[in-house]
Amino acid sequence: MTRRGEAPGPSDRDAGVWAGRSVARRFVSPDGFVVLVGRTGEDNDVLTFKIGTARDFWLHVAADSGSHVVVRNPDNVAALPRDTVQFAAGLAAGYSKLRAGGRVAVHLCSCADVSKPRGLPPGKVHIERFKTVHAAPIRE
Repeated sequence: MTRRGEAPGPSDRDAGVWAGRSVARRFVSPDGFVVLVGRTGEDNDVLTFKIGTARDFWLHVAADSGSHVVVRNPDNVAALPRDTVQFAAGLAAGYSKLRAGGRVAVHLCSCADVSKPRGLPPGKVHIERFKTVHAAPIRE
């Protein structure tokens, strides 16, 4: 935990903690990657822009509302293993308005490709480059 006014350390970030409060659910992928799932629109912004680093991976359901998902990438791998992509995409689908559907389209990019133009409401972002994967919703 951090004290008021201190920047969070790596362990706080991996736990989804910012300014002493939890802003994300924490999961571990089948390949051992830490996967963080935002709770609210405001928490999504903190997760994406304060906790996520440029080298981390970012996922979100295509064309609907849902949690931002950040896959921590401390070893700076160029691409995530397939099982981790499917796990994280499933969480993005499961913590979205599309959770009752079948396979869902999910956008995947690096946190560096996510921006927030001035005036957008909490949780809304713009992504530059992304690939689309499909996954069945998971809620754990």
